[in-house]
Amino acid sequence: MEYLPNILFAIALIAGIGYFVMNVKKLVRNIKLGKDVDVSDHKSKRWNNMAMIALGQSKMVRRPISGILHVIVYVGFVIINIEVLEIILDGLFGTHRMFSDVLPTSVYGFLIGSFELLAALVFVSVIVFWFRRNVIKIKRFWANEMTSWPKNDANFILYFEMVLMTLFLIMNASDVQFQAMDSGNIISQHIASWFGNTSTETLHITERTAWWLHILGILVFLNYLYFSKHLHILLAFPNTYFGKVRPKGQFDNNEAVTKEVKMMMDPNVDPFAAAPEGAETPAKFGASDVQDLSWVQLLNAYTCTECGRCTSECPANQTGKKLSPRKIMMDTRDRLEEVGKNIDANKGEFKDDGKQLLDDYITREELWACTTCNACVEACPVSIDPLSIIMDMRRYLVMEQSAAPMELNNMMTNVENNGAPWPYNQMDRLNWKNE
Repeated sequence: MEYLPNILFAIALIAGIGYFVMNVKKLVRNIKLGKDVDVSDHKSKRWNNMAMIALGQSKMVRRPISGILHVIVYVGFVIINIEVLEIILDGLFGTHRMFSDVLPTSVYGFLIGSFELLAALVFVSVIVFWFRRNVIKIKRFWANEMTSWPKNDANFILYFEMVLMTLFLIMNASDVQFQAMDSGNIISQHIASWFGNTSTETLHITERTAWWLHILGILVFLNYLYFSKHLHILLAFPNTYFGKVRPKGQFDNNEAVTKEVKMMMDPNVDPFAAAPEGAETPAKFGASDVQDLSWVQLLNAYTCTECGRCTSECPANQTGKKLSPRKIMMDTRDRLEEVGKNIDANKGEFKDDGKQLLDDYITREELWACTTCNACVEACPVSIDPLSIIMDMRRYLVMEQSAAPMELNNMMTNVENNGAPWPYNQMDRLNWKNE
């Protein structure tokens, strides 16, 4: 019975980490469903982007109030979880505050004191976030795509963080040995005064209960991330590294189209000749489903924080059109999850379900409402590129289905016939000067 708590702790730890690893493998599998792309260029710039944007939160603070609060929660949550290492070691070896026996009291007190101060700041910041979302009801948090699950998911995370910070402080406040050190208990000493008439045995039970709930809560939180928009806590780093480093207005050329144009311009090639036997079939132009997108675009979808900054900056959305860049990313992720579950249900093979990203999730009206201004890309705090998905799906509509809007078809016809987007013969272009 002496080692029962250690055994139970080890089981909980293995189960929690094991389930997390299983979901990470599923996540990687789903992302790899996308087409391969070469992102090995500009390594120094990519590392700099990751350091400045993901680690340094440089794009978050462009909106000072939410940005600074987010930095507090981000820094606090990361640093406080250093304490988890001590908790894990204590749980496995049956010790109590192992690091207090290794580190000088002043050093250990400084660390725990820092954790307590950050825990209090995180708690206050989370309350402000909850107030902004549920009382003030900031517009971007209540858009049409923010249905019951996205709304609840955001609040669940806030409640999680409140509870975890509270448990951490109660754990410290009810720890008689730690309070006796009188070093590092800058917040918990005030909470400890609430237990003034409590027996030592009750304090021990309170401390152990808070300790267990705190670590179990962290394991639950860790595994909840896969099902939550807060997956960006993990994916923001690779996403900013693999984000676009070329000028935002520069689009990719389609290799199949480039090859075909070169053949048409080659005087030695008969454009009407049949394709040689064994010639490679041209790849599908553009994207109609998630498997047609690149793995970087699918990584983008999983990284989306649903913060709505992209949609709030979108000029099409501001003028009342249905386009919401946030919805584009949420729809892509939802369809990718659906495809992943299809593969799981069919023993590793995708069985055609008669659905696709285009039309079943994202409408053509949304795609053609985009002005390609890149405002959404610029606004995203973690380097997500909704425009690339929109353009790939547009490319599919134009090149595979000839389904461009009438205005665009007229413009392309004019370019083909007149060498310009206007419906005037080349010989008539200068007539205006004679008027």
